[in-house]
Amino acid sequence: MQTPIKAGNSLYIKGIILLILINIISATTFPLTKEIVSSLSPSALIATRFVIAAGVFTLNLRNLNVLLLRDGIVLGVLLFFYLALETIALKTIPSNRAVFIVSLSALIVPLLGWLSGQRVLLKTFLAAGVAVIGIGVMFLEGGELGIGDLLMFVDAFVYAAYTLFLERVAPRHSTLTLTSVQLLFIGLLGMLWSNTQILDQFEVIRQHWGGILYLGLLATAAVIWLQNLAMRWVPAGEAALLYTLEPLFSVVFSFWLLGEHLGIRGLIGAILVLAALLLSQSPQKTEPAANVEVQSS
Repeated sequence: MQTPIKAGNSLYIKGIILLILINIISATTFPLTKEIVSSLSPSALIATRFVIAAGVFTLNLRNLNVLLLRDGIVLGVLLFFYLALETIALKTIPSNRAVFIVSLSALIVPLLGWLSGQRVLLKTFLAAGVAVIGIGVMFLEGGELGIGDLLMFVDAFVYAAYTLFLERVAPRHSTLTLTSVQLLFIGLLGMLWSNTQILDQFEVIRQHWGGILYLGLLATAAVIWLQNLAMRWVPAGEAALLYTLEPLFSVVFSFWLLGEHLGIRGLIGAILVLAALLLSQSPQKTEPAANVEVQSS
């Protein structure tokens, strides 16, 4: 099945705007999560934020079918592992460093898509390569590799797989219902992972209630719903490139909330990431109608 996506399409532009908004919100989660997991276990945080998020969407569980349940559960498993690895890694590495590493998914997404038979424009590979170089320049400022860095490298592959699968299944289902299945399943996994830690750490949860509520309602429920909506209109490769904006926003929030900052190399890397985004959105002169055709099955 071929799904043409026209660069001038109003829904495409709407999807781009939504993805930029998602990047801004998601960038706040890295420094906020790092601050919270300094006193709260990763499993308790995941369980709490997703129980809150799932509670908002429980009324949308209608018109369920086997295909929707399957797709929602697969998305839920991938996103659960992504967030679990991220939360664990943030106990050992700076938040801005973590978000730079996971942004390598900008290169992994088109590579996996190409290997699976999708048609990918050359400029997408070039832009992803420039973005990765920029992230690498930023990363050189951070010192030697540790276990947290390795976890975030694995996380980049998990998020790439999530993005590609979401691109394929998002147009099939009601966005609200698909989001509801994801959130409920992740909430269940989080509860199983945390076991009784939520009860044991209730006082810590109460101390961070404002941040956890923000993570649950806006950074989880709203972001996943908006992402499911945007991926109906934007190809996975371009979405992955737009996600490289997240490190830039994360730098601002990490400095504001935690006092983390970038030096000269970090600024050079940020400029390269912006250059990659401009390259990815430039007109493709060799394409007859400026169309991107994504092969999906």
